[in-house]
Amino acid sequence: MQHYFHPMSRGATTAWMFAELDVEREDIVVDLSGSDEERLAYRAINPMGKIPALVDGDVVVTETAAICAYLADRFPERGLAPEPGSRERGAYYRYLFVPGTTLEPVFSLAALDFEHPAPQSAGWGDVTRALATIEAMVPENGWALGERFTAADVVFGGTLDVLVGLFSSEPSPHVAAYVERLRSRPAYQATHAAFSSS
Repeated sequence: MQHYFHPMSRGATTAWMFAELDVEREDIVVDLSGSDEERLAYRAINPMGKIPALVDGDVVVTETAAICAYLADRFPERGLAPEPGSRERGAYYRYLFVPGTTLEPVFSLAALDFEHPAPQSAGWGDVTRALATIEAMVPENGWALGERFTAADVVFGGTLDVLVGLFSSEPSPHVAAYVERLRSRPAYQATHAAFSSS
């Protein structure tokens, strides 16, 4: 299993997922500022040229949430995903997909001081609704699905970990507390040292 990533990218999230699973893989650091030849070679794996990417035999998985979901299902004995078909699975999917489909687009635009002219028609809405969604989804205690830590916390929590530094105001106490719970996990600390030292 080959994990193409860079420690100062979204690949830190997939590295964290691997650390939580405690499974073997080959980490391949991708330098997106490298030569044209290197970039073209990587595009054979991911035509978007984005990192991370996972190659598991003849299976190629791109996108952070997809990689984390794939890994959780690939190693079910580690318990990082609810059973397929269970009622928990619906909430689990929401936590996996809201970050990439809603939070990242709306806050990326906000960081550029751009507001969509018709946020009600944009798939990601606006900052006000994105913040309300975060407040509603963050657990008061424990983890996204209750007492059990899952890939949902890696993906959703990993996104909030980055966004907390971008909020125009301090995050609410329960959002800050959730992020601190995530940051206290040994697997998080082992994979996010580059961020804390930068």
